[in-house]
This record gives sequence, C-alpha cells and structure tokens, in this order.
Amino acid sequence: IIPFYFTRWLQDRFKVNVYIQLTDDEKFLEESRGLNLEDTVRWSNENALDIIASGFDPDRTFIFQDTEYIKNMYPIALRVARKVNFSWVRAVFGFTYETNIGLIFYPALQIVPSLFEKKRCLIPAAIDQDPYWRVQRDIAESLGYYKAAQIHSKFLPPLTGPVGKMSASKPESAIYLHDDPKTVRKKIWQAYSGGQPTVELHRKLGGNPEVDVAFQWLYFFFEPDDSKLKKLEEDYRAGKLLSGEMKNILIEKVAEFLEVHQKRRREAKELLHLFKYDGELAREMWKKIYK
Repeated sequence: IIPFYFTRWLQDRFKVNVYIQLTDDEKFLEESRGLNLEDTVRWSNENALDIIASGFDPDRTFIFQDTEYIKNMYPIALRVARKVNFSWVRAVFGFTYETNIGLIFYPALQIVPSLFEKKRCLIPAAIDQDPYWRVQRDIAESLGYYKAAQIHSKFLPPLTGPVGKMSASKPESAIYLHDDPKTVRKKIWQAYSGGQPTVELHRKLGGNPEVDVAFQWLYFFFEPDDSKLKKLEEDYRAGKLLSGEMKNILIEKVAEFLEVHQKRRREAKELLHLFKYDGELAREMWKKIYK
C-alpha cells in the first residue's frame, strides 16, 4: 500500500491525474494462482477499496479493470504489441515455451496507461515492475509518446528479518490491512530486532537499527518526523532505547494507521463509482478509445 500513499502525496502536491490499472486479467492468466476470472474481478474491486482509502481525489483519479476497459485500450495495445517480439519479452520477463500466450501479450496492456496522456508519465512502483517500463521506454517515442519516468520503492523488510520480502504464504511476515490491534501487537512483538541478547548487553553495546525491522518500518513509512527518527536511531545505537520499546512505538503507529485506513475503506464502498465511472476523470476516460 505504500506506493499508493506516495502516489496520493504526489497527486496532492502537483494536482495531477492518476490512472490505476487493476490487472484482473493478468491474475487470471497466472495459472499458479489457481483463480477463475470471477475471483480476480472480485478481488480487484476489493483492492480498489484499499486504494481509495489512501485518499485519492475522485475527480482526478481513474481506477479501471482491464477486463472492463479493454475495448478502450485494445487498439493502442495492438500498436504496442506490434513493436515487441517474443524473443524480447522472453529475455525481459523470463517467459518460456510453456508460458501461455495471454501472459506473453499482457505487457502490451500494462504499458497502455502510460500513454493515456501526451505527457511524460511518472510511475511510482516497486522495483519488480521495472521490466514493463524498460520496454515502454524503448518503444514509446516510436509511437509518438514520451518515455515514462519511474520512481522505484524498496520492498519493506518482512517482520521475520531484513532479508527477503513479505509473503502471503507467511502471514507472520507482514501486517495486513485488515489486521486487528491484537494481531498487530502479536506480529510486531515477534518481529526480528537488532538488539542484544540481554538488556545488560544492549545497554552496554547498543542495538543495530539497520537490521531492526521495527526501526526500518518507522523509517520507511510510519514516522514522518526526521528529527524523531534521528533521535530513535541515536538512542537505539547508544543502548538507551530497548528493542521492546522500539516495537511498542511501531505498534502504536501501525494500530493508529490501520484504524484510520479501515474506516476510510468502509466509506470507500460509497465512493467506488466515482473512481470507476462517475468522477470527472472517469467520465472523460469512458468516452475515449485509444488508438
């Protein structure tokens, strides 16, 4: 959810349009997920509620599902696809001869929203999305559009330690947006720390905030005040602040964030139509066919 909060911040500051693609088709095509098309459509709408809860402007934001908006995108997706051959996408995405042809075509669709406006598109996203935008940058100008610009976000370290990333198959590695305060406390309390084995040693040797997950989460998202972060880091290194105290600070911040987010998510059900169909930008987008 962090890239969406950052994108909303950009929208607030620069008063720009935001286009959010819900890739229900891609999720269906990924056979390892074992989802039918009805599942992916339903989950896309659920994801949209969390996105709306991030605080986007309903008149400057268009949220669309690929399976629903495909008629408007397909002509330009064909132009993109014609520029990219199989050997190229195989090299970039690691496709094999066992990959279904839907996934092989899909990059053409994901590139399309970056061409919605005759302006340079800025894409805040996790680093794993980079291959799509490298292809976009190689072909955009030949289609008469600007190369996309990117801002990459790091993966937030999992609660289980500084190496790897959060995984749905390991619920203890992540905080979910629907988690209750009790679950949040339990997960964070068990999180990997950079402290010493005993309080005595920690007071003497200090902790390592670079591997302490609680500090890293505060650093990346949950503590906006840089002066407070600096004090937390200094106190932790000096042994003045214990690992449990760092975790308690994070627990309070996360619980407060989730309380607000979950309230906004409930309210988002009444706003969904504005982002998909009835807001100012959405109405404009449904009138357009991109060729």
